[in-house]
Amino acid sequence: MTYTVLGVNHKTAPIEVRERIAISRDELPEVTRALAATPGVAECMIVSTCNRVELIAATDSADIDLSAFLCNQFGLDPSVLAGHIYQHHDLQAVRHLFRVASSLDSMVVGESQILGQVKEAFATARTAGTVGGELEHLLQGAFSAAKKVRTETEIGSNSVSIASVAVELARKIFGSLNGRTVFLVGAGKMSELAARHLVQQGAGTILVTNRTMERAKRMAESFNGQVIPFEKLYDYAAEADIIITSTGAPHHIFRREHGQAFLHKRRNRPMFFIDIAVPRDVDPAMNKVEGLFVYDIDDLQQVAAAHIAERRSVAAGAEVLVEGEVERFHQRLRTVNVAPAIVALQRQAEELRQTELRRIQSRLGSLTPDQAAAVEALTRGLVNKFLHPPMQALKQAARENDAVRLDALCETYSLPGSNAETNAEGPGPGPAPAASDPVQPTKPTSPDAPAPERQTSVAGRR
Repeated sequence: MTYTVLGVNHKTAPIEVRERIAISRDELPEVTRALAATPGVAECMIVSTCNRVELIAATDSADIDLSAFLCNQFGLDPSVLAGHIYQHHDLQAVRHLFRVASSLDSMVVGESQILGQVKEAFATARTAGTVGGELEHLLQGAFSAAKKVRTETEIGSNSVSIASVAVELARKIFGSLNGRTVFLVGAGKMSELAARHLVQQGAGTILVTNRTMERAKRMAESFNGQVIPFEKLYDYAAEADIIITSTGAPHHIFRREHGQAFLHKRRNRPMFFIDIAVPRDVDPAMNKVEGLFVYDIDDLQQVAAAHIAERRSVAAGAEVLVEGEVERFHQRLRTVNVAPAIVALQRQAEELRQTELRRIQSRLGSLTPDQAAAVEALTRGLVNKFLHPPMQALKQAARENDAVRLDALCETYSLPGSNAETNAEGPGPGPAPAASDPVQPTKPTSPDAPAPERQTSVAGRR
């Protein structure tokens, strides 16, 4: 099995490309199940935000062509995505996901929204039944890395956000924001954050519309705002100085003719459109109309980039933490890969213990329950003491990726090979057995345990 990440993001593809493969929240479960049905895909999830679309999968090999899935799913010619797609496997995929969850790969380094989006995508995949032990292990590692970065660095403090960038641009357009009317079109989280920043800077009336009236009401209540029925959108838009739009519509909902009509009603007073939707809600042609200022998510990125240099030192410290978490995850994978050998060693020892007990039973005669328990405890203790050195040696060799030493140990004790060298970059074979647990009296290490199917690591089956 191979960890694979394939996608496009704000660094590799302009919004014109990203919006063609954007997946709405409602569509995500169905598209995730479609990806899971792709031959060679064992487990999968999809992260789709305004800045990235990433397929995260445990695949049978690194040769599985996930880019073909994107092209087929959205009816695109491969040339549309050529040059924009990136793909990572195994350790590189782990590193990439850890950096994404830790907000080190975000448009605005240090923003906290991406971690919630990754968690939501994982929850969606769980509900859709497309994730199992491999991705569970990977995502828990990513969440742990993100928490460590958030708590042990100052990457999230005073971070530049899209919301704060929107406020900065609004100030440049209008000067003072006091009394300005803000219209939220779509009741998304980022729209709410931007509106909250604007209100803190003096914005006045808040209008809210959404296709789902209940969501619009909840948003409006948080701002003491006014709910506008979605079908009345164009009737009220001209009242707004600032429109923040993020609807998830598959087409532009504000076109050039709309902008011209709004300006006519406003007697040419300027309007500021903050379009954080992917696909975009606002036709780029509106920017050509004098008096209309349209900024999409990529425009906001360029403004935010000017503020990022000052955060590089903090980000550098976070990168070191993430790299440490990647290495720890890697070591855990190596230890998991040697688990079949440890289980086999325990099994051999327990079989010998049971054989010797049966052989000497006639010489011991009839034992009281206390005497039988004492014999059990004595023999188990001796076995565990004898097993401890070779088990620790196996684990250490696995952690250090010392294939020669590992093979020598396996040969010495007649244990199944662990393929440690080929496993070094790939995911482990699932949750490890309790290899370090003492041998138990009645359930030592069950001969019926599914150890044999774990003996060849997923990376070794490429």
